[in-house]
Amino acid sequence: MKLRVKFSKHGAIKFIGHLDVMRYFQKAIRRAGIDIAYTGGFSPHQIMSFAAPLGVGLESNGEYMDIEVNSITSTQEMKDCLNKQMAEGIEVLEVKLLPDNAGNAMASVAAAKYTIRFRKGYEPDFEYTKLLEKFYQQEEIMVTKKTKKSESTFDMKPFIFDCHIESDGAISLTVDASSSGNIKPGLVISAFYAENNKDLNELALLVTREETYTNIGDDTQRELVPLGAIGEDF
Repeated sequence: MKLRVKFSKHGAIKFIGHLDVMRYFQKAIRRAGIDIAYTGGFSPHQIMSFAAPLGVGLESNGEYMDIEVNSITSTQEMKDCLNKQMAEGIEVLEVKLLPDNAGNAMASVAAAKYTIRFRKGYEPDFEYTKLLEKFYQQEEIMVTKKTKKSESTFDMKPFIFDCHIESDGAISLTVDASSSGNIKPGLVISAFYAENNKDLNELALLVTREETYTNIGDDTQRELVPLGAIGEDF
C-alpha cells in the first residue's frame, strides 16, 4: 500500500538539511514499528520519496513524503505512532492512503505557497505593501538565475501564480515548484527589491512554506490542489 505523509517543520530543526531529514524519518519509521516495504537486492532500503526538498532555514506547514507499507491497522494509528517518535519541531499532520494510480510525490509537485516576513531590523526601507501589487501586475519580470555552472535570463512572471499582501503585512506568494520551473521565493523578493533600486539582504527573510500543490487541470486550465487532497483515510 502507498501512503502519503504530511508533516510540518519549525524551530531550530529548520536548519537540518534534506538528507538528514530523510535519515531521521527512516529511523523514526523503524522505531515506530511501521511495516514499511523495502527494495530488493543486496542493499535494501525503505521505499520512500519526498515531494520537494525544503531549503535550509525555511519552515513549513506543508511537507510531504510517500512511503510503501506491507500492512497498517489505520492511517490515524500510524500518524499517532510516528508522532510519538518525532523530535521537537517536526509533527506529522496527516497520513492518507493513495490510490494505485497516484503518481509519486516528487513527480506530482506543481506549485508551492509561501508566507514571507521580514526579520526584525531588516524590514524594507520603502513602502513595500503599496508597491508589491504594481510589481506583480507587470507584463514581464525579467531576472537572471545563477547556478554553479551557468546563468540565464528569463521572464519569471509566468511562474508566479499569486502574490499579495496579507492583513498582517506578510507577503503571500504562490510559485511554480515543478522540476521544470522551481522558482525560489528569495528570487522573487530579490527582483522586487531590484525593481525599487534596493538590494535584498540575504538574512532579511523569514520564509514558511504553507502548502505544496499538484495540478489536476490540463494544458488550458491550471487547477492546483494540495498533495494531501490525493488519498483517503483508512
